[in-house]
Amino acid sequence: MHPRASTPTPDVVSTRHDVKLDDDDYPAYSMGRAAEILGVTQVFLRSLDTAKLIVPQRSAGGHRRYSRYQLRLAARARELVDQGTAVDAACRIIILEDQLNEALRINAELQAAQHPNVPDQATAPD
Repeated sequence: MHPRASTPTPDVVSTRHDVKLDDDDYPAYSMGRAAEILGVTQVFLRSLDTAKLIVPQRSAGGHRRYSRYQLRLAARARELVDQGTAVDAACRIIILEDQLNEALRINAELQAAQHPNVPDQATAPD
């Protein structure tokens, strides 16, 4: 058998990567790269892990891996900390903001399911 016979075609490979690249929860970034992107130290990222704001996945070798969603949370934490908020307080604020956004999303879905013919307030004409 030819060694390349079992290799996926480029279309299959790119489809697999596209799915991962489009997934906000895919742990694509190492701790060093995440810190570099955010302009923070690795110690800062570990403090977010300790505060349970971000619990990164681990690679097979035990290294922390961060998703884009986690990087957005870390960026928000950095904003708050830069404004003088303590790390623990910043993490609590972000958790509450995230919970509120999720509750609003669920509420909107339930409202739409109960009243399917009523236009969404955000898209209703003035």
